[in-house]
Amino acid sequence: MELTKDANFLQDFDQATKAEWLETNSLGGYASSTVNGCNTRRYHGLLVAAVVPPTERMVLVSKLDETIVTSADRFELGCNDYGDAISPKGYQYLVDFRRGLFPEFIYDTGSILFKKTIGMVHHENTTFLQYEILKAESPFTLELTPLIAGRSYHELIKENTLLNRNYVFEDDTLSLMPYEHIPEVHIRLAGASFNEAAYWYNHLNYTEDRERGHDYQEDLFSPGILFIQLQERDKVTVFLTTENPTGKNIDTLFENELQRRKDRFNKNKKKEVLNQLHFAADQFIVERDTALKTVIAGYHWFTDWSRDTMISLPGLCLTRNLLDDANKMLLAFAKNVSQGMLPNRFLDGGQPPEYNNVDGTLWYFIAIQKYLEAGGSEKFVLRQILPVLKEIMEWHYKGTRYGIHVTEDHLLFAGEAGVQLTWMDARVNEWVVTPRTGKAVEINALWYNAHRIFARLLKLNGDIQEAKSFKLKARQIRQQFLSIFWNEELGYLNDVINEEEIDSSLRPNQLFALGLCFPLIKGKQARSVLQIVQEKLLTPYGLRSLAPDDANYKGTYAGNIKQRDGAYHQGTVWSWLIGPYIDALFNNYNKKAASIMAQQAIKPLIIHLNDAGIGSISEIFDGDAPHAPRGCIAQAWSVGEILRVIRQYKLKHF
Repeated sequence: MELTKDANFLQDFDQATKAEWLETNSLGGYASSTVNGCNTRRYHGLLVAAVVPPTERMVLVSKLDETIVTSADRFELGCNDYGDAISPKGYQYLVDFRRGLFPEFIYDTGSILFKKTIGMVHHENTTFLQYEILKAESPFTLELTPLIAGRSYHELIKENTLLNRNYVFEDDTLSLMPYEHIPEVHIRLAGASFNEAAYWYNHLNYTEDRERGHDYQEDLFSPGILFIQLQERDKVTVFLTTENPTGKNIDTLFENELQRRKDRFNKNKKKEVLNQLHFAADQFIVERDTALKTVIAGYHWFTDWSRDTMISLPGLCLTRNLLDDANKMLLAFAKNVSQGMLPNRFLDGGQPPEYNNVDGTLWYFIAIQKYLEAGGSEKFVLRQILPVLKEIMEWHYKGTRYGIHVTEDHLLFAGEAGVQLTWMDARVNEWVVTPRTGKAVEINALWYNAHRIFARLLKLNGDIQEAKSFKLKARQIRQQFLSIFWNEELGYLNDVINEEEIDSSLRPNQLFALGLCFPLIKGKQARSVLQIVQEKLLTPYGLRSLAPDDANYKGTYAGNIKQRDGAYHQGTVWSWLIGPYIDALFNNYNKKAASIMAQQAIKPLIIHLNDAGIGSISEIFDGDAPHAPRGCIAQAWSVGEILRVIRQYKLKHF
């Protein structure tokens, strides 16, 4: 499967600005833009560095606009949206884009044909742009205009007097530090010269930010122009980096990175889809505290979340035999357990982690079970992880934050006013959109599974009596679960139960009772659930978060933050839910029937690899057809779950 866009697509401005590319560096840093080079988000940039990996990301170099100057013509290849005008319109010269080991762009001015390749260096805040001149009727000058932001990736910058305009240009390298407390930026092009031409480019418009109800205009500063003389068959590489280039053979970085990727991802050319999914998976695995690993939940704006990491871990790591990475992820979160809870997420800016979730901790048990099934170290789990699991269980039984406690009927209750604890966690100021306070169906399916897994580990550790005790508790949880969650009238499971009400909204959360390691319902009841889910929730790109006939259903994820978050879990389609859906199929149908339904379910998502975030899978889609992709252009659990079910159930991947 080739991930490509042709000239007709690239030269259609509206189409091309909806397709984006992403490069990452395993530190949390990235480079990203649209395929026609027009930045449409504040998060776009050529060098977005993770200052404290994997967080505190800063857009240092937003763009590098190219101009080709011949003896007769001047071709401006950049592309910027000023609201009332697109200038320049360099996309008119784009004739091909392809996403292989790197994003590649072919430009044709008529007299000059060249390929631009963009990539990031593994474990460095370094981006390179290589220009290969495929055809040139005569020598020409390539001019490069860097546009500097120097800000947090969440913010925008305006023309200001605080900017430090000082720079140094020596040894083919332009070095500058536009503001205090940000890394120094180095731009290197061997053989280049530099002309100072300090200038503010004002009122650049970011259409995606505007559509999301955010401020959307920015001013970017350029210190001047790098230029170099080129001719046919020349190949030159520009490096944008926070690394000190002194004494470093920076010019070998591209070749080294190319070889690293060939060795890692091109092992089987007959399995292009798997290769691409493996490549996409790698973009989310990043370092935390040097010796540990974690998962960026989604690009561009998410950091690492426990829930997303634990759900993603089997697909991102275990299907690819990256047991050491999985080990380091489990340990990273074990070290941050507090009052029996994994952090909900780590924050930018060095702030303490948040702990407002109930399910990330329970998904931890599932990830450990799958880690062991994949051949992970039993010794590691028993020595370093089991004590943490004991602490988790102790806190849950005596009660921990946010009203999380075990009730008299052995089920897990979670929630209090003003707090969102499940994966349906949208909140706007004081408005919690889907509070789901009480006994939530997927939380108690996870609670049951946690007991079964914990009992097994206790037995492996020789704690026989304690293992028997937790096995008994698991049976009690199962009995009570079946008695209160099954809704005979509706033919599916209730979503949330508390003292005041039974919420029977049709949501996908009940699938976890059918598809986890230890399912709670099977047979006729499970098939009834699946039939209703297929009728009301299943779409080509995942499952709706709420049935369309519900009064609270929102079919479009658009508008300002209140409108978007109001729809986030109220009908919006989530692609990662295709994983638990397929698990439920294989637990309740014969292999042949389940395989047919599963392959039908994943095919549109495989095709989607060539849409939106090229080479990855979007976070969400509209609930209503045609199900436009929304949210993050690359989401860890979306990629992880597709990869997991393809491998686990040996699905065809087209």
